[in-house]
Formats: sequence, C-alpha cells, structure tokens
Amino acid sequence: MSSTNYEVRGNTAVITLANAPVNGLSYDLRCGIVAGIDQATADPAVKAIVMIGSDRAFSGGADIREFGSPKAYAQPNLPAVIAIVERCAKPVIAAISGVCMGGGFELTLGAHFRLAKPDAKIALPEVKLGLIPGAGGTQRGPRILGVELALNLMAKGDPVPASAFKGTPLIDEYVDGDLLTAALAFADKVVAENKPLRRISEMKVDYPNHEAFLQFARNMIKGIAGPFPAPAKCVDAVAASMTKSFDEGMKVEREIFVSLMTTPESAALRHLFAAERAASKIADIPEDTPTRNIAKVGVIGAGTMGGGITMNFLNAGIPVTMLEMKQEALDKGMATIRKNYENTLKKGKLTQEKLDQRMALLTGTMSYDDLKDCDLIIEAVFEEIGVKETVFKKLDEIAKPGAILASNTSTLDVNAIANFTKRPQDVVGMHFFSPANVMKLLEVIRGAATAKDVMATVMQIAKKIKKTAVVSGVCDGFIGNRMIEHYGRVAGFLLEEGATPQQVDKALEKWGMAMGPFRMGDLAGNDIGWAIRKRRYTEKPNIRYARFADRLCEQGRYGQKTGKGWYIYQPGNRNAIPDAEVEAMLVDYRKELGITPRKISDAEIVERCIYALVNEGARILEEGIAARASDIDMVYLTGYGFPMHRGGPMLYADQSGLYNVARRMKEFAATSGDAFWEPAPLIAKLVAEGKSLT
Repeated sequence: MSSTNYEVRGNTAVITLANAPVNGLSYDLRCGIVAGIDQATADPAVKAIVMIGSDRAFSGGADIREFGSPKAYAQPNLPAVIAIVERCAKPVIAAISGVCMGGGFELTLGAHFRLAKPDAKIALPEVKLGLIPGAGGTQRGPRILGVELALNLMAKGDPVPASAFKGTPLIDEYVDGDLLTAALAFADKVVAENKPLRRISEMKVDYPNHEAFLQFARNMIKGIAGPFPAPAKCVDAVAASMTKSFDEGMKVEREIFVSLMTTPESAALRHLFAAERAASKIADIPEDTPTRNIAKVGVIGAGTMGGGITMNFLNAGIPVTMLEMKQEALDKGMATIRKNYENTLKKGKLTQEKLDQRMALLTGTMSYDDLKDCDLIIEAVFEEIGVKETVFKKLDEIAKPGAILASNTSTLDVNAIANFTKRPQDVVGMHFFSPANVMKLLEVIRGAATAKDVMATVMQIAKKIKKTAVVSGVCDGFIGNRMIEHYGRVAGFLLEEGATPQQVDKALEKWGMAMGPFRMGDLAGNDIGWAIRKRRYTEKPNIRYARFADRLCEQGRYGQKTGKGWYIYQPGNRNAIPDAEVEAMLVDYRKELGITPRKISDAEIVERCIYALVNEGARILEEGIAARASDIDMVYLTGYGFPMHRGGPMLYADQSGLYNVARRMKEFAATSGDAFWEPAPLIAKLVAEGKSLT
C-alpha cells in the first residue's frame, strides 16, 4: 500500500506524502515517491512535479516504526529515492511546511526548487543519535547552504526555522498563504520561463583556504562533543564535499555513517531515543483511554520540592493553589518561586510579561478548603508515613469526586497511602526529582488500585509539563532510589577496604557519572540516607552496610547544608574540598574492624558500583516493578546523572557482555561474602539463554 497520494492539477503532478503522523520515510512511502516520479515522467501532459506533506510535517525523516527491520534498508533506499528525484527531467518542487528533518530535509535537497513556510522547522538531527546525515546531507548541504551553515546545522542537530535561511539559495520562495496553491503557481512559472533545473549534486563547494576552516571547526567541536564521535565525523564528511567529487563524497559519507552505527555511543543514543518513546506506553492501558481534565492543581507544601513542583504547572499555564500550614512558610515559598523566575528574567530567558502571567496563576493558602475545586492535588510534605496519613485523610474529606490525589513520596508504600482514603483508585505516586522545576524525570507510581484513567491522565500531564514519565510498581524506593541505595552501599565497602571518598567519586565521574556517591550524599543531605539505614537495620537486618557513614552523621556532618560531610564546603561555595579529618577517621575505623587497607583500582570501583545498579535493576525487572529494561535506563539517564553515552546501566551491562558481568558478580560474591552479589535470577537465565537485558 502506497503512503503517497498522486493527482494532476493543471499540468503539474502533485505527490502528497501521507504517512501520518510525521510522514516518516517508510518503505511504502519511498516506493510511493518513486512511483509518482515515474508516473509523472511518463505522462506528456505533466510539465512539473510538486512534492508536499501536511501542515504538520513535510517529513520527520526515517520511520521509527521500521527501525531495525529489513524494510528500513530495502530498495529503493533513501539515497536511491533522492537520486531518482534529482535526475528527473521535469522540474521537481519541494513544498515545505511543519517538520522537515533528517532524511526529510535530505529529500528536499534532491528537488530542483524549494518553497517553504517561514516557520517550517528544518534540521539534520542525526548527530543526536550518534550518527551523521546518511542520504547526501553532508554533500548537498555544503553545496547549497555554504560550508559553515551546513556544518553548524549537522554538528548541532537542532531545528531552525526556514526563515533563518534567507540570503541563501536553499529556499526559492517563502509562502505565508496556502502552500499548495503557491507551489502550483511556482511550478507554472518555472515551466513558462523554462527555468534550468538546479541539481545540487552538480554544484561545486567554493571555500578558499578551507584547510584553516576545517582545523578551526575540529578544535571547536572537540571542545563541545565530549565522548561522542559523531560531531567530529561531520567535519570529515563536509571536508569530503570540499575536496572530492559528489560521488566520492557520498562514499565517504556512507563509510562514516556505517562505522558510526557500530559505535557504543550511537547504540546508547538510539537506545535512549527508543526508550523515551517506549516509557510513555503502558501495556494494559490503550492509548485512546479517556483522561480526566486537569484545569487546576493543588500542591501541599511550599518548601523546595513543593515550590519546584508548582513551577512546572505554572510554566505550562495551569493554575496552582499552594498550601502551607504557617504564613511564614507560605510567604517564603511564594517569594522563592518569584525569585527563581526573576533570575531567569535576568538571564534573558523569560520576559516580564511571562513572569507576571505565571505568578498570576499562583494562589497561596493555609486552608484545605481552597483545594476543593482542584483536579489534581500533589502532596510534597515530610517523608514520614504518619504525616502522609494525616494529609491524605484530610484530602479524602475535602477533595471533589474524581480528583487525582498524588504523593511525591520517594520511598514510602503508595498502597498504604492510598488506603488512608476511601478512594484508592484515585491515588497515585508522582515522584519528582530535585530541583523539581529542572529535573526531567518523573517516576509515576502505580498502586494496586490506581485506576487506568488516572494513569493515562498522569502520563499525559507529564508531557504537558515537559517531564519524562516512567512507570514504577510499588516497592521500597521504587526504581531509582531502590537501586541507588545499593550503589551507595557498595561505595561504603570500598572505603572500608582502602579507597578514599574522593578516589571513588573521581573514578565514577571520570567514567561519566555526573556526581560520585559521596558528593551526591553531601548534596542531598547525609541525614536522609542515615534515616533510611536506621529503618533498614530493623526492617531488613540481613542487608549489610558499612557503618562509617553513620559515624559522620553522628558528628552532624550532613553535607553541604552543614558545611561538612564527606567533604568540607566553604560558605557560598558548593565545591567539595577533601577533608583530612575524614581520612583520619577512616584509618581509625579500619583499625577497629581489623581491616588492612589495600590499593583499589578505578576500574574495580566502577565495576562494583555500576554492576550493583545492574543487579538490583534486574531484580526490579523480574519482579515487574519496571515494565522493561529501557525504563530503568530512562530513570538513570534523566534522574541520576548516568552518562548519556553509556545508555543506562542495563544497556551498559549488555554492551559489556552479560556473561562477563555475571562472572564479575560471582567473584564479588566470593570475595565479599555479600549475598547481594549473587547474580539476579533474571541475569542467570538470560546468560544461560545467550540473551540480553535490553
């Protein structure tokens, strides 16, 4: 079945791309374009051809529904389609509106002329998947746009409006009115004036002293590309357009594209791309599930979390009523939100008008009665089950029927919280990450009784407030915090055995983590981890912990908020300064335990800490707390500073070889005596079957 529509209007054939939602360049669509070109070429009454998409999209590029399938590579592949378009003896005009990205933009470069809506979004975003454009973008781009503009477009990968290309020969005409009408008129003009067909592949790149520019570009990109090879490879491909024929340049582009496809960095970014889309889908909840209307939100608590949560909804234009028990706390919370917006205003990222609009949506109160008309109420109160019980019993009394009641708990039992009400079907966990107005991750905790339409509504509202929502079942710590506990626990044992806090942190940060476990503890507050450990000592006495962290807390060393933790902090400065006193305390602590410290390599530090995440992640997966391994990776990539180029702990385990990971876990089990290190049953099963987590 073709994904194009073909019709003749006057003496012009119109090929309409019709593969909703964004005209992904599927096998059927590619075949349809070629069939349309052939039909128009064979019809003597047709003098010109217009290719057009929808208002929403000319084409968003490759069809993600075919990723990894034979159809993605079947002939005619995209380079072949573009070559057929370009070689057509009749003028081909690309009419561009909406999204025009990746292969979609490369397709327009095969046309002889281009018309565009000024606000059409044009991009070569392949670098965001660890790749370079692979259908001639690196060769035709510099020829029509100029070297600098083309390289900037592909090395950054960000969309830019078509209007940004004014002054270049890329767009022949900008259209404010009906695009098809303008394209048909332009086609008539081309035919009437017998305009020569402009084939971009036949153009030359004219850039004097290009060697100096290329060296400058390489130095610039090296500084911003980090561990990703694709941006630098864009320079290599563009260099080929300047020094080689078009056909030779296409070979260079293809070789680079194929080599990048096999890199772990590209695999990680493609995994992230697919994982983000998969995370929004819940297996037993159809996409067309009716959702509840969220016109007004209530937030209980005006502290750091409550204020951050509130800002998300204000930013999305949703009114919020924020509740506190004391006027002083309420005033402070309201002032902090205003100050945050004013700081954004000073940076030029917000207008005064927008600031005023957002603050006008915020209402402060000290009365639960003012939450009666809210459609969604989120509590962000102290993390103690008794406090939650008081709040939810009160909400059960005052909230209107059908209101969604959400808890921002990071560890507590959402089922127990739901059962404090007579409407457990309306209760859900919405675990925001601090700072809540910045961090992308939102763990959505599905209770045993949570209604399907509640889940669908929360997932929908997460998109509206620009969060990446990942569904978790109910367990202590959910996905992220349950795993990070073991990461920190293992780090504690490394200190016992001879490492220092700064060695552990530096090893993991060099590997790519945004922050090591001890700096992270100081930032979050070591007293929080201490409170959890105290609970564990009675609830789960079988889990072993290094007790040195407790000694720090007993001395009031809670981290940045007290000026001392694992490190020392100077007033007004968040830089972590190693503390000789902590190292001396560690020496004494090891003597008490009869431990002779040994030299621990950075490689061992990384393996033990990261494999701890993997093992607990596998248990979470087999228990059904997470629906898929990629959901776990999304949690870590968007909420815990896991390096993007590693693709998340579960993908990293697969790339390291699950067999090798399991062997190391068994070695750690043998040397430590810690039952935790016995590979999770799911890992053992997958290794035996030769399969992977992702």
